[in-house]
Amino acid sequence: MSIPDDEHSLGAYDFHLPPSLIADRPADVRHRSRLMIVDRSADDIAHRHFEDLVDELTSRDLLVFNDSRVLAARLHLAKKDTGGKVEALLVEASDESGLLWRAMARPQRSLSSGMSLVVPSDPSVVVTIESVEKDGFVILRLPVPGQQLSERFGSVPLPPYIDREPDELDADRYQTVYARRDRAGSVAAPTAGLHFSQDLLQRIDARGVPRAHVTLDVGPGTFLPIKVSDMREHTMHAERFDLPAATISAIRETKASGGRVIAVGTTTTRVLESFEDLTPGPGTTSLFIRVGHRFRWVDSLITNFHLPKSTLLVLVSALAGQERILRAYREAVHRGYRFYSYGDAMWIR
Repeated sequence: MSIPDDEHSLGAYDFHLPPSLIADRPADVRHRSRLMIVDRSADDIAHRHFEDLVDELTSRDLLVFNDSRVLAARLHLAKKDTGGKVEALLVEASDESGLLWRAMARPQRSLSSGMSLVVPSDPSVVVTIESVEKDGFVILRLPVPGQQLSERFGSVPLPPYIDREPDELDADRYQTVYARRDRAGSVAAPTAGLHFSQDLLQRIDARGVPRAHVTLDVGPGTFLPIKVSDMREHTMHAERFDLPAATISAIRETKASGGRVIAVGTTTTRVLESFEDLTPGPGTTSLFIRVGHRFRWVDSLITNFHLPKSTLLVLVSALAGQERILRAYREAVHRGYRFYSYGDAMWIR
């Protein structure tokens, strides 16, 4: 099937969004956020609350979640010799010890290899810059493993479009209730999962709807804009994932029985769609899902409302169709839906 050139154009994925619709706080109750249901077969749109999702699911469906935990990755540091402020965002461990980390740091122009940084509240904690890379990245040597340091001194890495400092509510609500406890690796939440409360999960379980999970550690690339006009020229940053054998078995059983594999979030979708044939274990993906992608494993998607001209908007358009998605987004704006990480949800079914 030939794809019209304009569907490869970044400008085809633009829409007007009033700044007042960008949510900078979560809904009062996770499952009380709004839910737009985009029905592809009926070419129809319905408006519900997220908790109504349970009434639309059956025991033949499979919900697949990304259980990655958000790292308190933002560190406020100071230069040991001058006291100048430095902000660092831990991105990924560079060795198995957890002491060497790749990070984004600013202001980068004043940083150099060998420089010592300290935690202002405890100057005995010294972080050393091993090297300075391009595009705002540095390699840091930490005095203790990154997860331990972040738990003690770090803060929630809120998205750049939330223009405020994080607070105690963010520490709870910018984390899914099912995030794994043994490790944290994401610098952004898999936001579609933020709508699921423990109560809603219990109701889903009571309905006999099976659940499975993958782990994809969301990197800062999720916020980077597309800088080319032809999306065929765009390259995604690689992100680490783990796909359990039990999840593969559940997907195959669901497919064999004619049920729906419902991905909770674009990160889950990218993990599953990275495979021709599902294979268990760790890996990395730089898959950019755009128009023309043939979905092999994901039948349906629960997601948030995304930024104009973003890779995430392109992904949902690949699943539901560009015109249908932009029509749905225009209706969402008209009806006052809340957008982005703390915003409302869409179910493409």
